[in-house]
Amino acid sequence: MKKGLQTKFSTRQYMLSKDFEIYYYSDRELKKVDSHTHDYYEFYFFLEGDVGIEIEAQEYPLRYGDIVLIPPGLRHHSVIHAGQQSRPAYRRFVLWISQEYCSQLMELSSSYGYLMQYVLVNRDYILHNDTVTFNMIQSRVFQLIEEVHADRFGREAQVCLYMNELLLLINRVAYEQKHPVSVHEETALYQNLLLYIEAHLEEDLSLERLAQTFYVSRYHVAHTFTDHIGISIHQYITRKRLEASRAAILAGEKISDTYLRYGFRDYSSFFRAFRKEYGISPKEFRMFSESASDKSAPDTRAQSKRQLRPQE
Repeated sequence: MKKGLQTKFSTRQYMLSKDFEIYYYSDRELKKVDSHTHDYYEFYFFLEGDVGIEIEAQEYPLRYGDIVLIPPGLRHHSVIHAGQQSRPAYRRFVLWISQEYCSQLMELSSSYGYLMQYVLVNRDYILHNDTVTFNMIQSRVFQLIEEVHADRFGREAQVCLYMNELLLLINRVAYEQKHPVSVHEETALYQNLLLYIEAHLEEDLSLERLAQTFYVSRYHVAHTFTDHIGISIHQYITRKRLEASRAAILAGEKISDTYLRYGFRDYSSFFRAFRKEYGISPKEFRMFSESASDKSAPDTRAQSKRQLRPQE
């Protein structure tokens, strides 16, 4: 995290903005946080520290990737475990969102409020995330904080867009965790992804594009592949494109046309991927295939002559 984006911890428990505020804190000397309430929603994105959180007199341990959502009016405070001489810094992102702003978003779509409603009904305040999912969320948080501190044209509009994207992503991840798809649905998605990739090797096959095509999250697409075949979807697409490239080279297509057609940005990246997969360069592969073709050609002609020679 860039030093200029870090905020010194404050005990202030009221918002300066009418919509939302976001902060990055990193504290080593913080010993105690008093129990308190506030009239807005509070998200904790936990990064590091020997810390728990107490909500309504119950303490919850925290680990990297946890997102804590505290609704308005609930008494809570961080529990900082003392007694360590070299304990890690207590690092977290904190997001405050006013009830009015949440209501405005939920008028646009109830999807923005799924996690808030779930927490209020079930009193389940912690959303646990694996590293892949949390890194995806964290990248959106970074994006939002950097824009908040930027001095560029359209900053306020861009901040709102990033804020809404972050909230929607968190709610989507929460919904998919609470409503896991059946094995049949997961297999069907995997099979459809295979067919789509095979038919669109020359087109954009980014995680974002696939997620939009199949109306699921990028996280869902990525995990579906890893769970089924043990490699990432990026690795699978690269292999399929290399197979198609090899077939095109065998058919006589120019190497320069081939790597561009199958989504490699330049010859260097194509060369590295091809050599890693097949052990030789694209040009060496072409030479070997042409050499093999030339050697087999005379035999074919001789065989044809023998077949045409009149029987004695």
